[in-house]
Amino acid sequence: MQTRRLTASLAVLVALAGVAGCRTDPSVAAYVGEEQVTVDELETAVDSRLEDPALAEAAAGREDEFTRLVLTRLVQAELYDRFAERYGVTVDDGDVQARLDELLAGEDPEAVYAQAASQGVARADVRETVRQQLLRQRVAESQGLAGAASEEQLRAAYEEQLPALSQVSLGYVNVPDQAAADAAVAALQADPAAYPAIAAQYPGEATLPEVAPRSAELVPPPLADAVASAAPNTATSLTVPDLPGVLVVFVGEPVVPTFEEVRPQLEEAAQGETDTAAQELVAQVREGVDITVNPRFGVIEEGAIVPSDGGVVDLLEEAGGTAPAAAGD
Repeated sequence: MQTRRLTASLAVLVALAGVAGCRTDPSVAAYVGEEQVTVDELETAVDSRLEDPALAEAAAGREDEFTRLVLTRLVQAELYDRFAERYGVTVDDGDVQARLDELLAGEDPEAVYAQAASQGVARADVRETVRQQLLRQRVAESQGLAGAASEEQLRAAYEEQLPALSQVSLGYVNVPDQAAADAAVAALQADPAAYPAIAAQYPGEATLPEVAPRSAELVPPPLADAVASAAPNTATSLTVPDLPGVLVVFVGEPVVPTFEEVRPQLEEAAQGETDTAAQELVAQVREGVDITVNPRFGVIEEGAIVPSDGGVVDLLEEAGGTAPAAAGD
């Protein structure tokens, strides 16, 4: 009996040593289940991104943070590979390029990539993001989550959102005194089309040269009450703290978009709900995958790799019990 117990204990120790050894290899930056992101792969990914001068400039002075960001993206890409395998879907380079062309909608790709680079996002990361979106879309379709919204559903959403979609036609003119304000208000009440001519008489930072549509949340707070209570094609005057003179406020006809004008926006919102459901499936896959990060690079928290405060990484996250840990360098 003692011999059997000793043999069993040795077997467990050997197994643990094997697991600990394979998941603390200094040449591995992160383990994602049975897959690895090697240090060489990470360094190559970082170096290739930094070949872009705009991206290198964006990363200057925060190289460690940028390395962790790249590693986070590589780990995320591995997770999406597991997601695709789980649900038996595929997305190839041609699919990604077709979706990119659709999203760019005639914009200059190089200009878009340059802007992304200035924000620390590489071309490869843009393409990977699109790949992940397509994978979620195809999984949603395969799981019956991606039914297109019906005409009736879209119209119901339109009616519900119409107050928020509607805009007010707003103009305001900063005049020197109340007498000028009274004259401007009278002129606008008599002829709303006179607004551009009146505004041209009082140019300045607090004068809008033309009446322009504006959503309610973008109306300047000092004008909000007056604008909300105004009837269409009416003008009023008021004083604004810290603004010299008097402000003449004109409210024109409301701008109400038609159903067809906002249909793409409504369809996109419906697709967003589908994508949210697909992201829940991604989260379920993530819960079943043991991710171990080399403490040299940090630890993973809420899907992102962040600096390690103690240099300790749990090894047997999936085992459900107490596991040995690896100390940082």
